[in-house]
Amino acid sequence: MSKSENNAKTPKGVYITRTAAGKTLYRASVTKASRHISLGSYPDEKKAHKAYLTALKVLENNSISLDDFQDFKALKYEKAVILMNLRDNGIYFGTPIYLRKDYFNYHLTPEIVFTFDLEDLFYFSSHKISKRGGHFFVADYGSQVSIGSRFGLKPYSVEGRDCRFINGDPYDYRRSNLEVLNTYHGVIVSPDQKGYIARIHTSGYTKIGFYESALEAAIAYNKAADILNKKENKNYPENYIDEVSGKVYAEIYNSIKLDL
Repeated sequence: MSKSENNAKTPKGVYITRTAAGKTLYRASVTKASRHISLGSYPDEKKAHKAYLTALKVLENNSISLDDFQDFKALKYEKAVILMNLRDNGIYFGTPIYLRKDYFNYHLTPEIVFTFDLEDLFYFSSHKISKRGGHFFVADYGSQVSIGSRFGLKPYSVEGRDCRFINGDPYDYRRSNLEVLNTYHGVIVSPDQKGYIARIHTSGYTKIGFYESALEAAIAYNKAADILNKKENKNYPENYIDEVSGKVYAEIYNSIKLDL
């Protein structure tokens, strides 16, 4: 189908496309500051055209904010964020980012809005956040990577055990707001917050011991992993520890007594 034939059969801002299986879809797009912005695909041209008209309304009316989004359901939420940032800040991002003065927000959904430092802008403008279970990931070099790993958190970190958000907002990842409590495999903060528990997952979690420092607990976990890897032909990951010299590491390692 030629471009002229396409335009003659669809409203402005709407283009017909077909999937590999032959299904017809209607793509909506809008142009702003010489930039052609895709608004997504829709099952019929009326919905696609409504998305186009809504996008124009957002771009042309500075009084429309994200708080008004419930009135603009024709447009996908992430596209509304992208358009409002372009309108207000003059910068286009392919991910739903809205720039603030000293930070930026990443609007995953109306209910889930992340806050990041500006130094993370380049990364999240090119990495789309996804949610799986209760955890958030980006696709990085073909793998799913927890967003917390960028800030020194382990995958599947648990708030209160591995980290703490100082202002109580679990989506505020500014470094001034994020306190990392633990970065080691097999180590958790004790319930009384007075030490660290080393544990390893066999058929269930097996407690290795209680230790005053996270470092000692991490080395205890490493020793347990060494024993089980040899004894049961397992493949437990070990902690990479470079905070102490090899001599100090060996002294701590040899001083730890385990019954596994």
